[in-house]
Amino acid sequence: MAGTDGRVLVAGVDSSTQACKVVVRDAATGALVRFGRAPHPDGTEVHPDRWWDALRQAVSAAGGLDDVSAVSVGAQQHGMVALDEAGEVVRPALLWNDTRSAGAARDLVEERGREAWAEATGVVPVASFTVTKLRWLRDHEPDAAARVAAVCLPHDWLTWRLLGHGPGAGAALDALTTDRGDASGTGYWSPADGGYRADLLEAGLGHDAVVPRVVEPGARAGEVADGADGTPLARGTVLGAGTGDNAAAALGLQVEPGDVVLSVGTSGVASVVSDVAAADPSGIVAGFADATGRYLPLVCTLNAARVLDATARLLGVDHDRLSELALSAPPGADGLVLVPYLEGERTPDLPDATGSLHGMTLASTTPAHLARAAVEGVVCGLAAGVDALLAHGGTLKRVVLVGGGAASPAVQQVASAVLGCPVVVPEPSEYVADGAARQAAWALSGEPEPPTWTLARSRTVEVDATPHVRDRYAEAAGHVLDRVRTD
Repeated sequence: MAGTDGRVLVAGVDSSTQACKVVVRDAATGALVRFGRAPHPDGTEVHPDRWWDALRQAVSAAGGLDDVSAVSVGAQQHGMVALDEAGEVVRPALLWNDTRSAGAARDLVEERGREAWAEATGVVPVASFTVTKLRWLRDHEPDAAARVAAVCLPHDWLTWRLLGHGPGAGAALDALTTDRGDASGTGYWSPADGGYRADLLEAGLGHDAVVPRVVEPGARAGEVADGADGTPLARGTVLGAGTGDNAAAALGLQVEPGDVVLSVGTSGVASVVSDVAAADPSGIVAGFADATGRYLPLVCTLNAARVLDATARLLGVDHDRLSELALSAPPGADGLVLVPYLEGERTPDLPDATGSLHGMTLASTTPAHLARAAVEGVVCGLAAGVDALLAHGGTLKRVVLVGGGAASPAVQQVASAVLGCPVVVPEPSEYVADGAARQAAWALSGEPEPPTWTLARSRTVEVDATPHVRDRYAEAAGHVLDRVRTD
């Protein structure tokens, strides 16, 4: 089908932690045609129906999708969506940032060992991954665990619903699909081998269950059939494979091997497109796959843009003023260091840690110094992630800075200073939704590679390197780690 002006249109969905965004783009050029957004509820546990409600609202805000030929869904990784035999949701989904499964992660690691997990799946279980949430469910809600007939992820469930499937008699659990990018974040799928590990799924849930079929890169998850129930899509609309948010963002940015992407959003993410699968027994690097057939080794921190939110709130300023304050203080903030583990931390694996200030003096206890320390703390955590990626086979050609926090001039300049290299800052865009739209166009075309679209303009930020900032941060973070181990 074509739009009213004759163009072929595709749509991309970003069902993120905080909101659902829908972009409609020209399939040939990537030009933006329409956009819609709707909020998600707060919390680390959400019923998937709320995602469905938000998706329908965002589709409406985008002017509907009746004229769209293909759609793909990008969504937050790892979330545990558990379905019974009738396709009903067994319990609200546990999201990636729900840390209650930290004990379950430790149990799984102790049972098999870090090396075995890394070799089997490219990851070592931490509280974020689906397999640990399944173990938590088995241990804490055994009746619910016993009812689970299928396990999927947020993007899998939304794709299933968009195809017209859902709860009810004869629910088509075998119609659930996923892609290698999102499957690689479960803890029971192998990026290197390209297959599920049923034994690891059972180690989490306690029994076998239906898991989504993995759709190959660029292939179709399905098409909307006549009489499909409840979907906002027209008959014949193509559904692309969909993927996790980080893989979708990589597609939206059109990154290539050697491109390191730093995302400063709800979480902080450092990732690099690679031709080689990563397997890190320390668990720092998650050896994920991407949405193109390559790999996306990734380091994720729980504390990123919300650290900046909290600091701005504490100082009673907006984000523009927070950036101005940070840039008015000297690099290193005269020794003041914020270790920003305000929500525990995933990397390093310290789910019960708290944030801490180090090096307070009369000279450094000013709003400007605190603002600088907050920005440097967030960036230094990500810089440690970049080091880990390079140590496990990644290569660095350029750094691309994205996410809500990337709009801050202070974040841009501190990132260049801390990493000691130029930083490319694309114009703000909905890169996860854009990547999903590009994937939809790829599925529609049937071509071996995704289409090349004209990217938004970008600029390069380069300032003098400040290695002493990282040294001081590493010292302070080491004190936190020692204290947690002692406790």
